[in-house]
Amino acid sequence: MPIAFRRSWTDPDLEQYRDTVVRFIDEHMLPGDEAARKQGHVGHALWRKAGETGLLCTDIPEAWGGGGGDFRHEAVLYEEMARRSLTGMNSSVHSIVAHYFLNHGTEDQKRRYLPRMARGEMVGAIAMTEPGTGSDLQGIRTRAARDGDHYVINGAKTFISNGFLAGVVLVVCKTDPAKGAAGTSILIVETDHCPGYRVGRLLDKMGLKAQDTSELFFDEVRVPASQLLGGQEGQGFYQLMADLPYERLIIGLTALAAMEGAYEATLQYVRERKAFGQAIADFQNTRFKLAEVATEIQVGRAFIDRCVELLLRGELDTATASMAKLWGSEAQGRVIDTCLQLFGGYGYMNEYLIARMYTDARIQRIYGGTSEIMKEVIARAL
Repeated sequence: MPIAFRRSWTDPDLEQYRDTVVRFIDEHMLPGDEAARKQGHVGHALWRKAGETGLLCTDIPEAWGGGGGDFRHEAVLYEEMARRSLTGMNSSVHSIVAHYFLNHGTEDQKRRYLPRMARGEMVGAIAMTEPGTGSDLQGIRTRAARDGDHYVINGAKTFISNGFLAGVVLVVCKTDPAKGAAGTSILIVETDHCPGYRVGRLLDKMGLKAQDTSELFFDEVRVPASQLLGGQEGQGFYQLMADLPYERLIIGLTALAAMEGAYEATLQYVRERKAFGQAIADFQNTRFKLAEVATEIQVGRAFIDRCVELLLRGELDTATASMAKLWGSEAQGRVIDTCLQLFGGYGYMNEYLIARMYTDARIQRIYGGTSEIMKEVIARAL
């Protein structure tokens, strides 16, 4: 009997929902993935279709237009996309933005944005990284100066996921540079008909080819003071730190799902491919390598599932979430490299899923906080 990587947090209703997700992926995502990888984005129609199907903002309360579920519903979508290396519709960043509104926004801000995000009418992005700053968020230079009842934003951002298609961008900026981290705020920018706002080029990445990652420019962009997230200056750094466990668990969770997808694709390949008169699966090296991969996935499943359960109870701390992100992203690289080797030369061909999984995996050790930053966070908690 094949090894089953069972989740401790699922139930029959969630598995029925998973069937809905898989049908949506098969009908609406997979057919357009190659074209999306060539053009660098999936387009707005897919987002709207996902919203109509009820796949977006599933853990946002119904009162704010969401699905009224919990993190498990989000996890199902992330897992099924990651297993197929479908990276174009970055619903995790979209959901993270929705949670900034839910956890930190004013009542008016929640009412204004969450229903439209849940319907897929407005794609969400968060603009943190700048050309001169990466993990050091305290070093950002984008400035928002108060001018009467408006803020005027000037600066540039880069590596912004969903940046090309975004209808709403949460811009991390300095409202009082003299105060350091305490002078950081988040401003809400609606991109449609926004003078001074400009989307730069779609960045030519090694992987995540279907995912729109862009540069953003703000040149005297004026937004009403009511667009300050939460309505109080200087809360930006706190708001960013408060939502990190959610974001980092998503990365660990998708890493594990990608490993499962790579394992299953490799198992199928080695059983069908022959060399020296026998299936590749019959060689001892193949069997031993797959045994190592299956063991790593099984052990990782126990830890990631525990983290999911902690998040559901509101008990997932930053250090443990950082462990999930660190272990998941590093293990993903090891596992997919091992699987690709078993494909031989075909594993280097982009027409094969394993090749796309290999290049897509590399960024996992960088975004959301590099592996080195994760180690520092963990070490401080020892």
